[in-house]
Amino acid sequence: MSLAHFESTLPLGAAELVRASAFQRHVELERDSSDDRVSTRLSALDPSLHQDLLRFELKGRRSELLEVLAGAVRHASAVTVHLQLHQHVLALTAYPVQRVVQGVLPMSQLLALQLTELEVLRVEKAQQALPQASLSGAAALSEYCAPMGKVLWELALRGARDDLLPEIAGPAAYRITPTMDLAVLELSGSLASACERLKRQTTSLREISAWPGFDRTRAMRMLNGLYLQPGLMVSRTHPAAAHEGWFNGGTH
Repeated sequence: MSLAHFESTLPLGAAELVRASAFQRHVELERDSSDDRVSTRLSALDPSLHQDLLRFELKGRRSELLEVLAGAVRHASAVTVHLQLHQHVLALTAYPVQRVVQGVLPMSQLLALQLTELEVLRVEKAQQALPQASLSGAAALSEYCAPMGKVLWELALRGARDDLLPEIAGPAAYRITPTMDLAVLELSGSLASACERLKRQTTSLREISAWPGFDRTRAMRMLNGLYLQPGLMVSRTHPAAAHEGWFNGGTH
């Protein structure tokens, strides 16, 4: 049975969510035929993205949603991610080239969920192109679509990963690019203040962690979100990066 069996082609608001038990039975059948747990979780992906995500899978844990979408962005690869939320499975499709994410729930409803509870069950190459009506900009997006920048920002701040992504971890200093458009992030409070400071100065993780409203975890979440906009310059040679090795990072 194809996974397409589980994804309704009805208007997304009318689709019934798949029960996690039924989805897992299907995956187990595939696993029995392949004897490869990783292959059944990372299905028919572009080779470069597959290798990227294996970094996390081969550590004995499942990739987190932010890691999957970050990989899709790096490799400009459209993917569908099947996520378990309690007893049901949600499908989320990311189109990095168009910078749009589409779900089976209204995106405002999806982003209002406890994002740490979304568990990645399976990642596969997107089978459908983004509808043409969604290509003319954020104003034309349906309620089931959202700008990718907004989704990545929310996942970075509120999702399961609370360490820096590997690409920006290690001894480094950070600054926001002058051309980055922060409007889609709807910043306020300490986040807005921090981003304004990062536009003016190159700063280490240790320094950011001491800013008002921040600690180490919140600083790393913000840096992950800025990196994925994209809008973060990462310097390995700036003097502020020289003594960050013991403090910065984490790639689990």
